[in-house]
Amino acid sequence: MKKKNPQFFCLVSGEGCPRKNADTGQDRDASTNPSSPVIAAFKVFQQELDTKHDKYERLVKISRDVTIESKRTIFLLHRVTSVPDPEDVLNEADVKLDGVRQKIGQIAEELRGEDIHQFHRAFTPGIQEYVEAISFLHYIRHRSLISLEEINARLVFMRAEKVGAMGAAEALPLGAQVLTFHVTPSDYLLGVADLTGELMRMCISSVGNGDIDTPFQLSQFLRQIHDGFSYIGNTGPYEVSKKLHTLRQSLGKVEDACYTLRVRGSEIPKHMLADVFSSRTTLIDPEEGVV
Repeated sequence: MKKKNPQFFCLVSGEGCPRKNADTGQDRDASTNPSSPVIAAFKVFQQELDTKHDKYERLVKISRDVTIESKRTIFLLHRVTSVPDPEDVLNEADVKLDGVRQKIGQIAEELRGEDIHQFHRAFTPGIQEYVEAISFLHYIRHRSLISLEEINARLVFMRAEKVGAMGAAEALPLGAQVLTFHVTPSDYLLGVADLTGELMRMCISSVGNGDIDTPFQLSQFLRQIHDGFSYIGNTGPYEVSKKLHTLRQSLGKVEDACYTLRVRGSEIPKHMLADVFSSRTTLIDPEEGVV
């Protein structure tokens, strides 16, 4: 009987091969040794990613709260066309928007020392809804469009911060820190584009309440917004070009209402104007743009 070649047996089974066993032991030690520099580096990466993901989720939750409260403010502002004292509604809307700004202050705290573009997708829906709400309130009061600078001027927050810790038993002095949140131009444009839909609804409800002056004011204002977006063209953000079609639809409905008021306003009773406009808006071709 032929004897087994020990070198061949070592290559096949790995047994009796001291060098290979030693290498395998070193690999096992490198994979389980907590002091290994590779393991230490990946633990740092894991901590950084977990911290980033947790912050992202917190920003998503805050943005959701901002969106909900901003929508409630918009629904409240639509009551100005049907209440005897609109100023009460506007004051209540101011209180709600103050609460929304406090939520945005929490976003500013989360973004302290961070790159805003890494987390922009987490909070942009809420910021757009806030821009829509505050611009709607500003238009009702001043009949003009609020600027980006005016919006950012209201997003300055004072936060108390402990400074110079000397001991747990000693009182820590408090230092005031100023936090600012800057709405990006793209979020501002997207919020203004959504505003046009609310102005179109305000036009229809105003006519239903017998107000025939507001539709003509809204028509002129929406035409100016449309002209401004036309200057941007395809050079702006992709989302702006998508919402431009909706803006044109809103402008078309308001202009159609103004046309009906001008041509047939004397023929239709005021209490029936809203029903006439509601039926006419369904007949507008959704693919037809405003030239």
